[in-house]
Amino acid sequence: MDDKIYKITLADGTVIDNLKLNGNNFISPVEIDETIFDGNCLNVTINDGEKDDVHTNMELVQITKMGEEYWFILRDVPENELAFIKLQSDIEYIAMMSEIEL
Repeated sequence: MDDKIYKITLADGTVIDNLKLNGNNFISPVEIDETIFDGNCLNVTINDGEKDDVHTNMELVQITKMGEEYWFILRDVPENELAFIKLQSDIEYIAMMSEIEL
């Protein structure tokens, strides 16, 4: 496990701090409510105490309570997945406007 202490700042300025990192799991000593991530991961800054890493288009994968700690995973959504989501949304919109059932 990494000995650094991490801080995550979400798009609306919400700060989740005092985090440890194990693999790709952030570990919080306090409860993390998944609703703080809803629509709030467009710009995410992860600070390891030395530098900031800015990520765009992240999403919450999961939150798990492990003993007294809360483990959570964030992932970067790749551009091709974003393009597919937009394409699918466009198709659904055209179908709705044309009154076609998909």
